[in-house]
Amino acid sequence: MQHVTRQLCAYLLAFLLLVPAAYAVPDEERNVNVNRDNAETIAEVLDGVGIRRAEAIVEYRKAYGQFFGLEDLVEVRGIGEQTVATNAERIRFE
Repeated sequence: MQHVTRQLCAYLLAFLLLVPAAYAVPDEERNVNVNRDNAETIAEVLDGVGIRRAEAIVEYRKAYGQFFGLEDLVEVRGIGEQTVATNAERIRFE
């Protein structure tokens, strides 16, 4: 009986560890809309963009309006061409 209980616990533990991974979105599939999302989301999704740079994106958007393309993001202080190129597949505008 004790052997069955241990085996059942092992299966339950394996199930609980594997189920969340089945529903996780891979990093390369996560996107961020720089015209809509908040600084926390932008910082979480974009590589090399911390909360301060993400806040700069949001402040720039508030001051100058929406972004239309990747080249617009380079105008934000602290966001360079390399950062934009690294994250180009994750950045959305609509």
